[in-house]
Amino acid sequence: MLFKIITLFLVFMAVLAIFGKLRFPGQKMIAQKRCPNCGRFRIGRGPCACGKG
Repeated sequence: MLFKIITLFLVFMAVLAIFGKLRFPGQKMIAQKRCPNCGRFRIGRGPCACGKG
């Protein structure tokens, strides 16, 4: 019984890992909202607070 519980837990964790690696829609758009120099998110249309991006 204990072996069955451990096996089911490991299978469940493997399925979660597979779904975690999938790329969700909108990832590219989120990456474009970051400053290319410091990596922080830019809010609004103005330049980044670091002054470079």
